[in-house]
Order: sequence, then C-alpha cells, then structure tokens
Amino acid sequence: MAPQNVGILAMEIYFPPTCIQQDILENFDGASKGKYTIGLGQDCMAFCSEVEDVISMGLTAVTSLLEKYKIDPKQIGRMEVGSETVIDKSKSIKTFLMKIFEECGNTDIEGVDSTNACYGGTAALFNCVNWVESSSWDGRYGLVVSTDSAVYAEGPARPTGGAGAVAMLIGPDAPIAFESKFRASHMSHAYDFYKPDLASEYPVVDGKLSQTCYLMALDSCYTGYCQKYEKLQGKQFSMADADYFVFHSPYNKLVQKSFARLVFDDVARNASSVDESAKEKLGPFTSLKGDESYQSRDLEKASQQVAKPDYDKKVQPGTLVPKQLGNMYTASLYAAFASLIHNKTSSLDGKRVMMFSYGSGLTATMFSLHLTEGKAPFSLSNIAKVMNIEHKLKSRTEFEPEKFVELMHVMEHRYGGKDYETSKDTSHLAPGTYYLTHVDSKYRRYYAKKDAAVANGH
Repeated sequence: MAPQNVGILAMEIYFPPTCIQQDILENFDGASKGKYTIGLGQDCMAFCSEVEDVISMGLTAVTSLLEKYKIDPKQIGRMEVGSETVIDKSKSIKTFLMKIFEECGNTDIEGVDSTNACYGGTAALFNCVNWVESSSWDGRYGLVVSTDSAVYAEGPARPTGGAGAVAMLIGPDAPIAFESKFRASHMSHAYDFYKPDLASEYPVVDGKLSQTCYLMALDSCYTGYCQKYEKLQGKQFSMADADYFVFHSPYNKLVQKSFARLVFDDVARNASSVDESAKEKLGPFTSLKGDESYQSRDLEKASQQVAKPDYDKKVQPGTLVPKQLGNMYTASLYAAFASLIHNKTSSLDGKRVMMFSYGSGLTATMFSLHLTEGKAPFSLSNIAKVMNIEHKLKSRTEFEPEKFVELMHVMEHRYGGKDYETSKDTSHLAPGTYYLTHVDSKYRRYYAKKDAAVANGH
C-alpha cells in the first residue's frame, strides 16, 4: 500500500532574537515617513549578530524539532537543506547538520542542499515528499531545513533584509498533506536578482524587473494550476475554492499586490465565482497586453481595492512573521505558513491552502495543501504550541540603528574571512541555541550550544 496523505507532520521555526524596528530605521536613514512601514509593508527586521549564521540557525531549528516532537534522530532517512546563503562553494550546509545525527550513530541519510534564490526550500520540500511517495522510501521520515540570512548593502534595499530558519518533518498521514497532482511551475531565465560576486554577500538587484518577474510567474503558475485542477476534477477552479493563500514574501507590499493580481486573473478568465462589482471595476483592464498590465498603476490600485476584504480574510493571517522578520529567502514562504497555523490553529481543519513559491533567476511553483487537525504530536494545535511564535517575537532584543550599522560593518568585513573569534556573547540567545565560536586559519567553522544550566546563572 503506497503511503497516503504525504506532507508535513511537524514544524519548528527559529529566528535570531536580534532585530530593528522599521520605523526607527526609516527615520535614521532619512527616508520619507512610512517608506519602509507602509511602502514596503514591513514592521521589523531580524538579522544575525556575529554569533549566528545560517548553519547555527539550522542546527538550532533541527535540534529543537527533534526534541520537542520526541523524534529519534535514527528515524530520519533523508534531509534536504534549502538556502541561498553561500558558506562554502563545495561543502553543503546539510553536512554541518549531520553532527546531530552522527552523535547517535545515524549516518545513513540521503540528500544535500538545493540552491536557487528563495526557491531552494520548496525544491528541498518537493524532493522529500517525492521520496516518501516513491519506491525508494525506506519508511523513515524526511527532514527539510530552510535557512537564510538576507543582508543588503547600505541604501534603499537594506530594509528588505531578514533572517530565519524553518525545519519540517515529512512523512505519510500528515495533518498538512500535499495535493500532489495540483501543482504548476514556471521556470525561465532572468537577471532580476543574482549574486555573481563571490567576494560579497550582497546581491545585484533590478527591483522593478524582479517585481514584474514575480507577478508574471504568479500568473503563469496560477493558469497552470487551474488547468490541471480542471482536467483532473472536471470543474472550474477559482480563488473561491481555496481558504487561504500564502506567498513568498520579499516584503509585504508585494504580497498585497500578488493576491490582487490573482483576483484580476479570475476576472480575466471569467471565473464563475467573480461578482458583478469586481467585473465592473476590473473588466476594463482585461484588454491590457502582458507587460502593460504589470506596469499599470490604475489596475494595481483597482484590483487591491476589490481584493481587500478577501485579503484580510485569506492572506492576512499568514503575514505576521514575514512582516516581523523581513525576507528570510528560502524560509520566507514557510514562515508565512507558520504564521497561518499560529493565527488560525483552531479553524484550519478541512481547509485548502494555496502556496506560491518564487526564486529569482527564475523559478516558481504554485501548489496546494489540505489541512486536517491530526493527532498529537503531529496535530496542528501541537505544531502551533511547539513553534511558540508569540513568545519568540516578544522576547527579542531591539537594536538601535547605530549599533545595527556598526554590526553590519563587522559582518561585511568578516564575510568569507578566516582566523577570527566571535565575541561569544550569548546573553540574548535562548538556552539550546547554537552559536558560532570561531573560524580557524583553514576556514573551518566551530559551533557551540548555549547550555540551559549556564542560562540559569550556574
């Protein structure tokens, strides 16, 4: 009997406890009032201090997931990491995480890293789900880790940074099950955002192009998704057939635009669920040709107005963490999904969630998940309890902009460096958090775990 309802059994999210408020940064940068908060739609931005990086965040998230759901590390048969943060051009981040499993004698774990901008986490997730559904599956769990730190050079892109990691346990009979037949991708070649300079952590970005690429890929994936659904189900698909929509969130304003774009798509394809007032307001724009429609401010405004009530109901619940942390690249979509579970725990049973993943350069997929409450420990209410998002957000340390800029300079200087010790200051880290202690003369990185006993002052 093939495994049924394969999907996400358990989740854990980790993000640095160091952050900066967007309105304070806005003021410090001399940006016009509301540029970051309303213009980008962001509230706060997480960043790694000098003792944290994508590896330490991954170690923390994985260890915490295994402990809190009481999973024996021997039960993991495949682990894939999605990240676009290059620590090494050859050695995968996954190999660093193997330390946890080697300690209990499990070295038989397939999988390595997936890399393409913000899409790597989705690629890793599909690989694990496909493995469990395949004849290669050995009955053990899959584990997906999305971990990234987004940092930008000083200037207008800096407030779109962020950092975080999400770990997901994959297996059959999951409360978060994949509707495997319903998914559509759009892959093409574009230079909208890329990182060709290996000496720098900072990307090359064409902001306007990136936004157009995102919306174009969204249109293409939605069209493909609807076609596949209709072919298999024999009836039309429209946005009314989904309860929630979760988007990769470089910044919240793009999420608002994306949902509005789907509302326009339903009008353009004459979906039966579209009401008369939406047709009236958006119908005139359906004659716009491809690129014109992406550039039209009037269409953007009108569709956002029409979409607003549904946005508040179907999208808003999944925006909490991305607005609080910023862009976590590969972890962004899954942190948004974690927000939905956190905000709507008790009312998700039987619901369908549409997910849209986008990675510049360019790769995108729309897929859907079917949610059921499930049984503990793999239940939605337990997942929400374990992730404990509210508490993690509340117990962060806010940095002053001067201190933040100073830290960014230190990190920029250290990027790709060797032979240095970090401050080892773990005062703001929660017990159980991994941190970077030093990098030796051969570029080898060393990590330690903050001990619960030390945290209590012993």
